[in-house]
Amino acid sequence: MSAQKQVRVRFAPSPTGDLHVGNIRTALFDWAYARHTGGKFIFRIEDTDRERVTDEYIQAAIQTLKWLGLNWDEGPEVGGPFGPYLQSQRLDIYTEWANKFLAQKDAYHCYCSAEELEERRKAQMAKNQAPGYDGKCRDLSSTQIEQYKAQGRKPVVRMKMPAGETVFTDLIRGEVKFEHKYVPDFVLMRADGSPLYTLAVAVDDVLMKVTHILRGEDLLSSTPRQIRVYQAMGVAPSDYPAFAHLPFVMGQDNAKLSKRNGEVSIAWYKDAGYLPEAICNYLALLGWSPGDDVENVTMQQICDLFTVERVNSSPARFDMKKLQAINGDKIRALSQENFLTYAKEWLVKSQVISATESEIALLKRALPIIQERVATLAEIPQLLKFLFVKTFEIETESLSQIKNDSAKEVLQKSLAVLAQLENWNHSAIETELRKLLIEGMGLKPRVAFGPVRIAVTGSTISPPLFESLELLGKPESISRIKSAITLI
Repeated sequence: MSAQKQVRVRFAPSPTGDLHVGNIRTALFDWAYARHTGGKFIFRIEDTDRERVTDEYIQAAIQTLKWLGLNWDEGPEVGGPFGPYLQSQRLDIYTEWANKFLAQKDAYHCYCSAEELEERRKAQMAKNQAPGYDGKCRDLSSTQIEQYKAQGRKPVVRMKMPAGETVFTDLIRGEVKFEHKYVPDFVLMRADGSPLYTLAVAVDDVLMKVTHILRGEDLLSSTPRQIRVYQAMGVAPSDYPAFAHLPFVMGQDNAKLSKRNGEVSIAWYKDAGYLPEAICNYLALLGWSPGDDVENVTMQQICDLFTVERVNSSPARFDMKKLQAINGDKIRALSQENFLTYAKEWLVKSQVISATESEIALLKRALPIIQERVATLAEIPQLLKFLFVKTFEIETESLSQIKNDSAKEVLQKSLAVLAQLENWNHSAIETELRKLLIEGMGLKPRVAFGPVRIAVTGSTISPPLFESLELLGKPESISRIKSAITLI
């Protein structure tokens, strides 16, 4: 391929559900490679299977890429010189090329029924032969063809695989070789005239002038079939797209990532309170490294540093704890304004606030004391709801922890001290409670402050206690401690 050509990469999902971790890692690498090289990032939807690929899933895929910040140069909603970018709108193009292949004798009509194919497959396996199409319809006579037509058989279109082998250089794995005896003639068009993946993807890549194909390792075995389509289209070997097959993403148990060993759907991570930049940061590290043991990178740094040469061929292991740590780092790096936007969204969605002026004023005061402590945005409602509830209740499990004489004594003595406190700020509150409970009663901090925390926040999980008391205000804090004492 000419070195002067502008890089053109494509992300081409077949959205039969929410995009998953593997999809997005591929999209991220494609996007980063395009941005690093000054090339074009093409977003193409492979939706020829209209039973499984719905408009809802297509829209979800579009929104997911937008949410992650993976903007595309050509594709849905953007257009481009080589559209349309939905394969369901390109069916005439695939039919035209299939007919050309038939006319060139690169392809042929195959009349074998599904039952016949299955019988021959079983016979091959019984003889310890690799299962695959045996070429039965490759050289049918006109008489045989007429007999099949008379029987009402509808043929598929099969591509002829020549003898020999396909050899290509994968940008990640080096030289890869496939012997054609293990790559049987393959179907291009179904009997109903709909295209199969191998035809559509290869035709689109050529017509859209794709120069580099970064995709999952699971598609490595389809490469010789795609190259065969390029040959039949008359593409010179020097103009074939370059392939780079990305390593598998594995779960902690070294099995392929699944719901059993780690959530797969990107939508799940969004709903669980992960930031888009944290997801992209972490997925970038699955198989690629920016070098120098750097792990916290911005989207711009990913673009600046990404090269295919730094992608590892070994499987990458997905680690939820590491993702959560990166997400926490990203939350701490948010500006106050951006953190407020996220927090307000989550609190409204959780029906903790309705975003009144007074609620937002209190929220602005509360956010600095939790920004350093939360790992996901989903933790915000649980931490701050005690400030906004109209009817305060202590969680049942937390209440059980203070139903004892020791906790009651702590609350009674704390109430007496706090009721006399004139300057209601976290520094003064901390000074008086430490003097009373730690120095005076000799209690350990957890035993000393735990009952007070539960009494005023209703939970064992809350922001720092003294700041929480300040935010809640003296009258409400005193009222809650009194109510807690009556419950013990």
